Amino acid sequence: MSQSPPPAAPQTPSTPAPHRRPVPPRTRPALGRLLLGAAASLAAAAAGALAPGAPAAYAAETLPRTSSPDPAPGDRLIVTVRGVGAGANGTFELRCHPEGGSHPAVRDACGRLDRRTIWGKDPFAPVGPGTVCTMLYGGPATAHVTGTWAGRPVDARFDRGNGCEIARWDALVPVLPELRA
Repeated sequence: MSQSPPPAAPQTPSTPAPHRRPVPPRTRPALGRLLLGAAASLAAAAAGALAPGAPAAYAAETLPRTSSPDPAPGDRLIVTVRGVGAGANGTFELRCHPEGGSHPAVRDACGRLDRRTIWGKDPFAPVGPGTVCTMLYGGPATAHVTGTWAGRPVDARFDRGNGCEIARWDALVPVLPELRA
């Protein structure tokens, strides 16, 4: 008696279970790296929680044993003026908060800078690019201001080469000398 092979099951394309979506092969390494990074971060956080005294002890060793006070607290500017004449040329120190220095009008200059220092505005900012300025020449005077104001470094140059630069100069009188054309 000859037996015939059992009938073959109908072939259907293999489909994943409806509750599970296959992960494309090219994303598996990235997923592995992500999980490994998360596990390493969790382990580092757990290690820090187990040894809370270690970071403080390390920080104590790296901090300086003594701290010296800032020799010149407050705002300090060096103002160099040229091309003005009449005794206004020279280099002057202007200190504010507390006031001092060799500037000829310390109190008025510090007051002017305090009034010009508005949140988000720099009293020493240059004229913006693309600004349309009058072709008015205010003379050969130049000034260079360096130092620290409101906790920020200052390195500003001034001249009177056009209407915008003249207005910028005049806005800082008496930090810069008053000039009349």
